[in-house]
Amino acid sequence: MSEPSASPTATVRAVATTQPLPAGDERSLVDVELPVPEPGPRDVLVRVRAVSVNPVDTKVRRSADPGGEPRVLGYDAAGVVEAVGADVERFAVGDAVWYAGALDRQGSDAELHAVDERLVGRAPRTLDDAEAAAMPLTSLTAWEVLMERARLHAGSEGVLLVVGGAGGVASMVVQMARLLTRMTVVATASREESRTWLRDLGAHVVVDRSGDVAAAVREVAPRGVDVVVSAYSEGNVELFAEVLRPFGQVVAIDDPEGLDLLPLKSKSISWHWELMFTRSLHGDDPSRQGEVLDEVARMVDEGHLRTTLAERSGPISAAALRAAHARVESGAVVGKVVVEGW
Repeated sequence: MSEPSASPTATVRAVATTQPLPAGDERSLVDVELPVPEPGPRDVLVRVRAVSVNPVDTKVRRSADPGGEPRVLGYDAAGVVEAVGADVERFAVGDAVWYAGALDRQGSDAELHAVDERLVGRAPRTLDDAEAAAMPLTSLTAWEVLMERARLHAGSEGVLLVVGGAGGVASMVVQMARLLTRMTVVATASREESRTWLRDLGAHVVVDRSGDVAAAVREVAPRGVDVVVSAYSEGNVELFAEVLRPFGQVVAIDDPEGLDLLPLKSKSISWHWELMFTRSLHGDDPSRQGEVLDEVARMVDEGHLRTTLAERSGPISAAALRAAHARVESGAVVGKVVVEGW
């Protein structure tokens, strides 16, 4: 293994949670010094240059109780390989990389981060660190939603409805659906800023979520929608049952509680869950995520996909990340919030 250039005290700066608290509490995320991570045989040690905040960060911060021990969050990063494990095959020291990482390991809100190389891709050459850090988790999720859960392909036709279209994942779903399929893409959003954002990303039709969504969707798809991608499932199952055609599909990325799916039965509508961390949690073909990230980087560099970076701040610190968590939790962000630099 190549050796990292560690400080004399062999520690790195990081931001961690030690107890479940609201973002407004100064103890919710704290600045800490941690030992330099020791890369495993398949790990790369990345010097992190930028991270983005996703809803998963806020969920883990609010709900997980590490018992006073520092748990580092962060599930999107861009940086440079500082060292490699003995069995690493794809990367070398100095490579620019991007990745989302794994839920069951320490996250990327740290100067140095050890991550399985199979989950890592080569960063796009045409983006800066913040622009790149906005994309890995949402790009992977969007790819898995479209290509693996809904099983769409280049020849797929019909209507795709994206519910909650201005969020990070949905912003990538809209772009990828336009690029990789022949589907008509319809998205919902409640604010004019969000509707403009979605049109710019390529949505064919944008529906005001505060109005009669079913009626508006029926105008576009009188025979019914083929696929619904849902970031907001609670309270919407009956809407999905109404607008989907028989044998249609729902792919949900959120965490609704007590969901009643019975309204979908009469149309034999299928329901799919999508969790981007399934591959890393269960060891199911984790290398596929690195391959997808390489493909996404190619599409970015060829000008076919754009970053969904909306807001950037820095340097990376507990205060900056608390503010970023609060912004994400507000629900008012279009695109992604990134914190960069140390």
